[in-house]
Amino acid sequence: MALLEIQNLHARVAAAGGREILKGVNLSIGRGEVHAIMGKNGSGKSTLCQVLAGRETYEVTQGTVTYNGRDLLEESAEERARDGIFLAFQYPVEIPGVSTSYFLKAAVNAIRKHRGEQELDAMQFLKLVKEKQALLGIEQSFMNRAVNEGFSGGEKKRNEVFQMAVVNPMLGLLDETDSGLDIDALKVVANGVNKLHQQDKDRAILLVTHYQRLLNYVVPDFVHVMIDGRIVKSGGKDLALKLEDQGYEWLEAEASQPA
Repeated sequence: MALLEIQNLHARVAAAGGREILKGVNLSIGRGEVHAIMGKNGSGKSTLCQVLAGRETYEVTQGTVTYNGRDLLEESAEERARDGIFLAFQYPVEIPGVSTSYFLKAAVNAIRKHRGEQELDAMQFLKLVKEKQALLGIEQSFMNRAVNEGFSGGEKKRNEVFQMAVVNPMLGLLDETDSGLDIDALKVVANGVNKLHQQDKDRAILLVTHYQRLLNYVVPDFVHVMIDGRIVKSGGKDLALKLEDQGYEWLEAEASQPA
């Protein structure tokens, strides 16, 4: 059984008269798999991630999403997060006055409580954090700073990967994690994603990106291309290389042909 099974998913902007963005997405993600979704701006890539995470800006109008054997669409955003879905934002939010340490301890213990596990005390949490810091090369100073406040673009993306490591999700949704990063920052972030994937072979990852360059460092098992709210082509890493070389026009032409 797939970890995530999406069938004929349609979604629109929730406001009155909101336009339809997802127009019949079909996607299956197995445990331990890395999937990449590519496409032009406005194709629905980020919307798909936000719909899966439960963002109320969007309304699902048709289709089903099954996650770990359950109806994902029946769960709130909070429930989805506690059940192991993690969304790394394209533009990570700053939370002034809330330290990263406090934020992560609250998140970890909310998840543990949801699972019926004993909450971590201060010493147990510190041990967990130090393990993840060592794994990802994260400085202790990150823990004392307010969440993302005053962080550079690269630091924000590294901090999100660190957050993912600490909360230990089953499914990581990485929405344009490479956006705005120079090549050195990209390598650091990609290395962190790879280490998390290697550490837990059951963890699945869905990467959203415009460019093939991220996939030089985080090699996907499957590459999908979205055009106008649908996945129109799936393949392996070679598909991403072809897109880098030829662009999207050939696929748009294919997608416009009658079935």
